[in-house]
Amino acid sequence: MKTFDFVDSTLRDGEQTAGVVFSPEEQMEIARLLDRVGIRWIEAGVPAMGSAEREFLSELHRAGLSAQLISWNRMRREDVDFALSCGFRYIHLSIPLSDIHIQYKFQKDRAWVLNQIEDVVGYAASFGVSVFLGGEDAARADREFFLRAAETAEKAGASRIRYADTIGCMDPFRVRGEMEYLSARCPLPIEFHGHNDFGLAAANTLAAYKGGAAFVSVTSTGIGERAGNACLEEIVTAMECLYHYDCELHPEHLPALRQAVSKAANRENNGKHFCTKMN
Repeated sequence: MKTFDFVDSTLRDGEQTAGVVFSPEEQMEIARLLDRVGIRWIEAGVPAMGSAEREFLSELHRAGLSAQLISWNRMRREDVDFALSCGFRYIHLSIPLSDIHIQYKFQKDRAWVLNQIEDVVGYAASFGVSVFLGGEDAARADREFFLRAAETAEKAGASRIRYADTIGCMDPFRVRGEMEYLSARCPLPIEFHGHNDFGLAAANTLAAYKGGAAFVSVTSTGIGERAGNACLEEIVTAMECLYHYDCELHPEHLPALRQAVSKAANRENNGKHFCTKMN
């Protein structure tokens, strides 16, 4: 079993890039190219966005991809129902873990967060699907509360937790320290999700790997909300060339993926070039 892997969010977080809207045809092409690259986990979209999104996500399940498709959802039972209606067997449930988001986004407290996790994760797990907890703004959360949320989720049936640097405020030194501390104590495998607000998403993602993260979130060309996410092509190249880690992917297909995403996002002159031959 692999101890480290990629979760690609081009179709979800990537489409949160300002001015970017993928057509269903573009989404399907990107998904097929990700599958050709060998990506095992694709965060495919948000079923609660509406009927058109659910129609595409249902079609994507019928496309015969080898990759596992993950739905992104709020910590709500109705979001779980939407995801199930599309055929998802892997359901990501997101909720804030930092006090600033808990207080100012929801006007709630930590006890409410834990109760929501217990209720909604348990509800989703009762359908026999795999459930992943998304720790929104975990970078600004109390680390002991992060662990408590993980324990609550694990008891309710979750099998993974995301540590999200939602506002892109971390540096590689802190990321590695946090991952080392948390991964040694967390009952669930940790996925690191970085943003590029200070241009550190790639460095932070590599530091997360060094610190013991079991998964990392990426997007093709690094597109994503605000300044973007960790770039799939950069991380694969760094893992293979710098760390000699066999990602078990097919990097010869990365140029086609990058071209398709850049064209769909109207960013064909983004100036990024990546090594595609690993020695």
